[in-house]
Order: sequence, then C-alpha cells, then structure tokens
Amino acid sequence: MKVQPLDFEKPIAELEDRLESLRVKADGQDLGVTPEVRKIEQKIGALRKEIYDNLTAWQRVQIARHTARPFALDYLGLCFTDFTELHGDRLFGDDASMPCGLANLDGRPVAVVTNQKGRDTKENLLRNFGSAHPEGYRKALRVMRMAEKFKLPVIALVDTPGAFPGIGAEERHIAESIAVNLREMMLLKIPIISVIIGEGGSGGALGIGVADRVLVMENAYYSVISPEGCAAILWKHRSHAPEAAEALKLTAGDLKELGVVDGIVPEPKGGAHHDHKAAAEMLKTSLIENLAALDKVAVPKLLEGRYEKFRRIGVFSE
Repeated sequence: MKVQPLDFEKPIAELEDRLESLRVKADGQDLGVTPEVRKIEQKIGALRKEIYDNLTAWQRVQIARHTARPFALDYLGLCFTDFTELHGDRLFGDDASMPCGLANLDGRPVAVVTNQKGRDTKENLLRNFGSAHPEGYRKALRVMRMAEKFKLPVIALVDTPGAFPGIGAEERHIAESIAVNLREMMLLKIPIISVIIGEGGSGGALGIGVADRVLVMENAYYSVISPEGCAAILWKHRSHAPEAAEALKLTAGDLKELGVVDGIVPEPKGGAHHDHKAAAEMLKTSLIENLAALDKVAVPKLLEGRYEKFRRIGVFSE
C-alpha cells in the first residue's frame, strides 16, 4: 500500500515516482537507463538522510499522527502472539478505544493495555479517535490487577491525543478513573513497561503510563498538552502550533534529556509508517531487553524506583 506522504516528504515521493516510472519503462528492455536509475537512487538516499536527520518537533508530531503509522493492534499482531482481548470494566461497559488483554511476548505471558485509533471514519467512530472513556481506564486497571494476581508483567502501548472530554465521560468521572490508575499502578508488585508509540497526550496517556520503564518511539511525542492547544492559549491561534511544539520539548530526544522517559525505541528511516514489520521488530527487541532487566530487580526496589522516578519529573534547579 502506497503511503500518503506528508508535506515535507513530497520531494522524496516525487523522486520515488520518477524512479518507478523509469523502472517500468526499462522492464524487459535494453534502454540504457541504468546510470540514470542509479543517480536517482543516490539522490533519494541523500535527500532522505537530509530530511529525516533534521526533523523539527512539529514534523515529528505529524509523523506520530500519520494514519498509516502502526497502531496498538498492529503491534499486538506483529510483536506478540496469542492475544486474547478482555472486555468490560465490570462497572459500566466496554471501551473500544482501549483494547486490553493477555498475550505472549517471545513465549512469555504478559498483560497488555493499549490505546487504539482508527484509520477511517468508521473505525475512528468505533475507537472514539483513540480518546478513552472512564470505563477504558477501569478496564485497564482490572486487567493490570489480574496480571498482579498471576505475576504477569504489564506492557502499556500508549497512543492517544488525550482522554475523552465529553459530558458522558465527565458524568462517569473521567478524572477520578485516571487518578485511581495513577495511584494503583504505582503500587502494582509486577514489572510495568509503558511505550508511547504515537501520541502521548496529557493525563489520557498518563492513565496507563505509570511504569518502571517508560519508553518512547523515535517519532512519537509525549506532552501535557497538544501543540495546537498550547498555541491557542499562548498565541490565541492554532497556526502557531509549530512554535508551540518546539517550546513544549515533546520529542523523544528532549524527553530523554529531561529524564521524562528512560529510553528511545528506534524506527526505520522515515518513520514507522514506512515499514511496520521493521518498526515492530525494533519495539519487540526493546521490550524483551527491558523486561529482562526488570526481572533482576526485587519487588521492593522495583516499587521504590518507580515512585522515585515519577517524583523526580518536573523537579529542577537554577
């Protein structure tokens, strides 16, 4: 499937189209176009390196939101095996924006809690654009408590613009459901790894983001507010979103430098939306390595480190 290029990717896409056209014309014919093909390939490689090695914060936000990017269920199919989805919070209902369940990671049983977006209108309506309701967070907590009972590690795949701010969600106590998750995840006596795979928006992301290891994919972002929301507050207009993205320090590199995340999961050149399998392999490798490291830590030390990790975030000295 051809990936729709972002604005800054269009020069690469145009060269790739030209290259494909030359190859089609030369197929089975001796037209002497090999030197030109090689020249275009070299130009594409150089241009791809120049663009992707110098991405701005706003361009990374655009990549994180790309509809062709792998979503949680894509990673569940590529990184894990035997995923069994568990439904409902046992209080109100099920939330399709937060698929949760049990799976195997490299043969090891784990619990998985996720945010899921949609790629078209129908799927986005089903998944509520990746914005969870209170019952989604309560379902995730139910699954995590089950994991603690059976001594299974928890993997959280975060990809949400934020928790759903609608009237129904407020009536069913969205803030309380997130707050309870923050408290309870801090106390779970099992290893927890949280990975921001796309968007990590505000408390909606943090509701399944308390973990012993917080990882972020190379082109994902994690922020207290969206660049558009920040721009609307500071500059009174969404058009200043690129400036807001720079100021928010929301990219993987900034987050690692500030100590908000523990590690960066690399992506294929150009972003995960260009190669789902390669991105999934990189994520799987990182998850296995981090779980192996956490297995060596005693539970009391695990809980102490988890608590101290989040207490340190936001503390600074001049």
